[in-house]
Amino acid sequence: MKLKIRKSLAGGKERKVFIYENKKEEYFMVAVPDVGWSADFTYETENLKEILEKSLYPAAGTMEEAGELAQRIFNWTREM
Repeated sequence: MKLKIRKSLAGGKERKVFIYENKKEEYFMVAVPDVGWSADFTYETENLKEILEKSLYPAAGTMEEAGELAQRIFNWTREM
């Protein structure tokens, strides 16, 4: 189990992204407190980037910012 805190610059704003990984149960929990958003997903979640983007859109404000955050979260969780 580990928690990582990353900084993302999306939409011209710096936001902290908290990523918790539970290797034993094979899932992630991700939160972006600045926009009041969080989600959890398993290692095998299909179409993850698209799911994240759709989920982030209302909170992030614009589709562009949601897409940038979704791409970064996708990449960071795949690196862990």
